[in-house]
Amino acid sequence: MSELVTGEAVALELRPAKLPSRGLAVLLDLAVAVTVYVLVTLGLVAATASLDEAARTAVSIATFVLVLVGGPILVETLTHGRSLGKLACGLRVVRDDGGPIRFRHALVRGLLGVIEILMTFGVVACVASLVSARGRRLGDVFAGTLVVRERVPAAGQGGFVPPPPPWLAGRFSGLDLSAVPDGLWLAIRQYLTRMRQLDPQVGWSMAERLASDVAGRTGAPVPPGVPPAMYLAAVLQERQTREAQRAFGGGVAAPAAPASPVPAVGQGGPVLPPPAVPPTPVSPAVPPAVPPSSSEAPGVPAERPATGFVPPA
Repeated sequence: MSELVTGEAVALELRPAKLPSRGLAVLLDLAVAVTVYVLVTLGLVAATASLDEAARTAVSIATFVLVLVGGPILVETLTHGRSLGKLACGLRVVRDDGGPIRFRHALVRGLLGVIEILMTFGVVACVASLVSARGRRLGDVFAGTLVVRERVPAAGQGGFVPPPPPWLAGRFSGLDLSAVPDGLWLAIRQYLTRMRQLDPQVGWSMAERLASDVAGRTGAPVPPGVPPAMYLAAVLQERQTREAQRAFGGGVAAPAAPASPVPAVGQGGPVLPPPAVPPTPVSPAVPPAVPPSSSEAPGVPAERPATGFVPPA
């Protein structure tokens, strides 16, 4: 296992590529480059038939440099170290510190590759790769790069995340972890599962970098006296605890029932505003007495009120 570590902890599971896989990747890249070179040359021969011999020679040299030298440099720069041959073999070119390569790294590798691979038919590159402990050719040594394997079989103990010490359990329960992205959580998990396989100095620097990233996302610095690896383990455990509570309903309060419009007696429900003063009940109106009509039916004596006077005879 290599000791290189990327800034995102992605290279923790990568191993340096050996000579057979690198040789196969180079052969595939050369086959593609030569095919493109032949096709471009045939097209230029037909297009430059009217030129003189010197012009055709200059065009041929320029085509050779652009296709067989500039092509691999451009491809490795744009793909961050993954040419077609390396992609097929599961390889990648990275810096010595595990980061992605840039144009200057690809340029040095490409220029020295002309001498190592094209001019000497790969003899110098094979000898340098066999001598190097990590399979590096001269272009990798001068460019500060390394070819690593991306597809690695999973190790038997790769999924175990060590728990934090008991005195750190629950210490970060009030930490806001919403701003920490999923990629950073994956990097922390990969580091914790592989930290025992890393060089102590590399592992410590990697833990400090990840801890500072988490502290910057949460806005709370790492507590003094807490090692960065233990801090990462405690924060990761806190996140897993919260996810378990959300998944199983342990940390989510049950939704309150809708309040009844009329609060029950003895319960502290919402107090409704007092109703308006009820209207005074009005008794049904009694129709006034209608005076007897003068045109009553004959033979029915009309009842007159007593006045105390006797009518004349």
